[in-house]
Amino acid sequence: MNISIVGVTGGVGSRVAQRLRARGHSVTGIVRRPDQAQELARQGATAKIADVAVDPVETMAESIKGSDIILFTAGAGGQDGHEATTAVDGNGPSKVAAAAKVAGVSRFYLVSVFPEAWREKRMDDDFEHYMVEKKKAESQLVLTDLDWVILRPSALTDEPGAGTVDLGLAKIHREIRRDDVAETLITLMENPGITRVILEATGGFTPIDEAVAALIT
Repeated sequence: MNISIVGVTGGVGSRVAQRLRARGHSVTGIVRRPDQAQELARQGATAKIADVAVDPVETMAESIKGSDIILFTAGAGGQDGHEATTAVDGNGPSKVAAAAKVAGVSRFYLVSVFPEAWREKRMDDDFEHYMVEKKKAESQLVLTDLDWVILRPSALTDEPGAGTVDLGLAKIHREIRRDDVAETLITLMENPGITRVILEATGGFTPIDEAVAALIT
């Protein structure tokens, strides 16, 4: 498979890219800066320079042309103000989805967020705006005719992966390791029959391949 990743330098995206290459897949990272492209080249990945926040659909389409799958895992995370969050988290996925249609790419995977994430911490207005924009992105993607999958991971940690997950249509929010999110995404990609579904993922005790296999009907 040839997978283009928007957000390839992030915590989940970089892990997905590393594991995909280890399995013999081709990875194209969509990055904003030449230094990021150079670093990806050193790692053995192809890079295309495009900025989902500002570039038009046509530019994004050129950057993903020839891909089998698009993975969108970019995010401003509510840390750079409302404008950046709207441009990346809210409008970014729909722009890349439109670009996928132009480029003839049908499979689209979106990393979103658990609706209950961090509610107990009573987060600030920037975070609340981030949550609203994430939901907007989901609502726009499901209206497309792409073969989409939306994965909502719970709160992310950097501990080494456990290789297990609690995965399904509705789960109780806890925490999940970024390694396990990456492995879950790849396993979903390797099962193209799983499509047009919103899944929630949190830490659990089911091996990832078994959890994904249970979704196949």
